[in-house]
Amino acid sequence: MKAISIVLVTILSVACLLAVVDVSGVQAQPPGKGKGKGFGKGGGGGPGMQADREIFHFLLDNRKDIRRTITKLDDGVETLTESDKAEVTKKIQEHVESMHRRVSNGQGIHLRDPLFAEIFRYYDKIVMKIEKTAKGVKVKETSKDPYVIQLIQAHAEVVSKFIANGYDEVHRNHSLPKAK
Repeated sequence: MKAISIVLVTILSVACLLAVVDVSGVQAQPPGKGKGKGFGKGGGGGPGMQADREIFHFLLDNRKDIRRTITKLDDGVETLTESDKAEVTKKIQEHVESMHRRVSNGQGIHLRDPLFAEIFRYYDKIVMKIEKTAKGVKVKETSKDPYVIQLIQAHAEVVSKFIANGYDEVHRNHSLPKAK
């Protein structure tokens, strides 16, 4: 297993799922923090946008085959997202890699949702470690900033809601945690 440690957000995500995020929403770089070419100038979300959208929709369409756990940490979260189906496992891993690239390049996504816009605003305060597993991916997201820790934890919960509720959840906006 290979662990990667870099300073950025998730989701994501993300992101991760893992950043499972709605890549069909508005795409823009976080204010003042992005690198490279900006979005929203007719590029359709930038390089790889269509492929990212297809993976995201595949994961939503196959969410019944995905299991995800969140472990809250004092400084963030650790998530484990897996599937017993090889094709779904591959797409989970591809999605996390794609969201990792988008975050490291400052290419924010799903920014119509206040939670996603805010977490991308603070992406440089997040340390993310990604480890592929035989059936998916383990992501550890941490921060030293108490507010960013709340954002990380809220984002992880929303990603799990995407898996539980599908497209209905993706179309909702998610409120920000109250700053401590």
